[in-house]
Amino acid sequence: MKNFWNELPKPFLILAPMEDVTNAAFRQVVARAARPEVFFTEFINVSGFVHPLGNASVSRRLQTAPTDTPIVAQIWGSKPADFALTAAKICRMEQFAGIDINMGCPDKSVVKSGGGAALIQNPKLAVEIIQAVKNNSKLPVSVKTRLGYSSIDEWQTWQKILLEQDLAALSIHLRTKKEMSKVPAHYQLIPDIIQLRDSVAPHTKLIVNGDIADRAAAEKLYKVFTGIDGCMIGRGVFQNPFCFEKISRQHSETELLELLKFHLSLLENPNQNFEPFKKFFKIYINNFIGAKELRAKLMSSQSPDQALQLLNF
Repeated sequence: MKNFWNELPKPFLILAPMEDVTNAAFRQVVARAARPEVFFTEFINVSGFVHPLGNASVSRRLQTAPTDTPIVAQIWGSKPADFALTAAKICRMEQFAGIDINMGCPDKSVVKSGGGAALIQNPKLAVEIIQAVKNNSKLPVSVKTRLGYSSIDEWQTWQKILLEQDLAALSIHLRTKKEMSKVPAHYQLIPDIIQLRDSVAPHTKLIVNGDIADRAAAEKLYKVFTGIDGCMIGRGVFQNPFCFEKISRQHSETELLELLKFHLSLLENPNQNFEPFKKFFKIYINNFIGAKELRAKLMSSQSPDQALQLLNF
């Protein structure tokens, strides 16, 4: 099967997977504002996905939109057998271009279950998981991880193990699990990481993540570190939903509000709890006169219709 990673321009940009954020609706918003070269799904728990009774909430995370091209399914867990079954099922879904294994999520519940960043401390299991996915899917397999668990000194041993697995791509959040996002990303390690990649697996695409605000910042980083292949943007999209645009410019209040209206129009179930959606308001309602007051009004709304009425008033 074709490896789409090999067809991307350098540096390519990726919308990072973010829990309860990068669902199909929000990805459509990002695509309309300014699209990245690659999309990732939300986190998909493999054990929940293969449960005999099925898990509707997990399956919904695999929903895609026509604008999601190419899109990679990101999966997490700790049981190789469940990874194998999930990979086989995803491979049969024509919409996906690749499978990514999360080995960096620092969430306490994820780590406690043995998944995400916990796999940094269990490299034997990590290798078993990668092989389980590769053996049960024809799609290119990648991994998203961190430098280490507790110390940045772990990076070389850990990244070498991953690079030895013949991955299509490796995304590295340039912080440890312990650091979360509380310290600046360790860009000073990029040259050594590039050198390691080139010596162990020169065919593996190298993607960096951490403190990259927009496309301009990614291209600036690439000019300094030309050995990287791509950059991943996560929190930057909360500061600027147009962060992937190729020519950066100031966007008007009208443009931001129209984007919010579009996002609201994509919500499938008007009767669903509206509270989780409210975290998105700060993306669109900021940096213009009256933004604080409008955001306060929107926070009191109880449905997409109420929010739209406030925006159209």
